Amino acid sequence: MSILEVIAGFMLIFCGVVIIMLVMAQQGKSDMGTLGGSSMFADMNSRSTDAKMAQVTKYAGIAFFALALAVSAISIFA
Repeated sequence: MSILEVIAGFMLIFCGVVIIMLVMAQQGKSDMGTLGGSSMFADMNSRSTDAKMAQVTKYAGIAFFALALAVSAISIFA
């Protein structure tokens, strides 16, 4: 196992942990929480934060997929 495989493997594990934490931190998509009388400002702030987290999660997923392909290619050709 080369040092490049080890580094790419650690990066893959780190990216997977980041994706798990981001998904767990996001709120659900149901509208049942608005029945409690939440303020409009809090609702708008929550939406923008969730949208940013969803975008970061999407990029982390793309990075995870690319790293998985890279680790696979490195192990085949090395």
